[in-house]
Amino acid sequence: MSKIELSYCIVNTSQRELMLRGLNALARERATLPFASEVLLLDNNSSDGSAQAAREHAACDAVIALEQRQGKALNDSELLRRARGRYALLLNEDSELQPGATLALYEALERHPSAACAGAKLLRPDGVEQPCAWRFPTPLGALASALFLQRIYTVQSKGACTRVVGWCQSSALLVRCEAAAQVDYLDSDFFVYSDEVDFARRLRDVGWRSLYVPGASAIHHEQLSTGAAPERRIVELSRNRDLYMRKHHTPAAARAVRWLIALSYAERALAALLLPGHSAKRYWRHVTATLFPSRGEGLREAADAYNRSCQ
Repeated sequence: MSKIELSYCIVNTSQRELMLRGLNALARERATLPFASEVLLLDNNSSDGSAQAAREHAACDAVIALEQRQGKALNDSELLRRARGRYALLLNEDSELQPGATLALYEALERHPSAACAGAKLLRPDGVEQPCAWRFPTPLGALASALFLQRIYTVQSKGACTRVVGWCQSSALLVRCEAAAQVDYLDSDFFVYSDEVDFARRLRDVGWRSLYVPGASAIHHEQLSTGAAPERRIVELSRNRDLYMRKHHTPAAARAVRWLIALSYAERALAALLLPGHSAKRYWRHVTATLFPSRGEGLREAADAYNRSCQ
């Protein structure tokens, strides 16, 4: 049997139909590869029959079915440790690779031996590009957000050529397994959100780079549920952004980012009072969660409650 060169690594949490759509795309991708690959799927204690559906899918080689729901960083790390390939392509269950994406990411890392990660261009289901690569968070970046300049200064997923960036979203991210092991994978203190930012930052600190590869694309369905548990998502997003800043910057820098990001959301809350289709209440919740990131219950607490209900 040929040696595995690349491992597809998928984390799924109760998104059976999107997961199957993604696996269908992987089956098409694998048929075009000039090397051996494998598909590993970690089911995060789903309640919709996802694990069994994955076991029955021809494209899936192994299913890890958890009995307790846990965070994205921990799940991605588990898959990276189990991957047999030199490269591991991290995928969300709602990511649908477009034809040729795997090879484009693979060739980018082959051409750039100093790069540890290569992120694909992410598209909404209607074909509109999503921002998916950014500079690392800093007070200057937070100021740009407050001045409505974040797309000019912070967003780096631009252009038609492969480029070095700060970090890429992990919805479709090819990782050099050697590099991931060097930094001991993702930090499980980040339950979800900012986990890939911290991962890319620790890789950069030991000399690795991240690439944005627009020649590879994936449809990112965002679980078709950006409105699901909005309160908990806002709390989780804010607490992990603050955790990243406190881990990699000074206390003063972390405070500055809290205030500047809160200001940017307050500005949007005011604008939402006049603009149809925008929720001032939701923007204001971002303000309070940003200023007080230790308050409230996030997705970690939701997972804990779900696990208790399953016992």
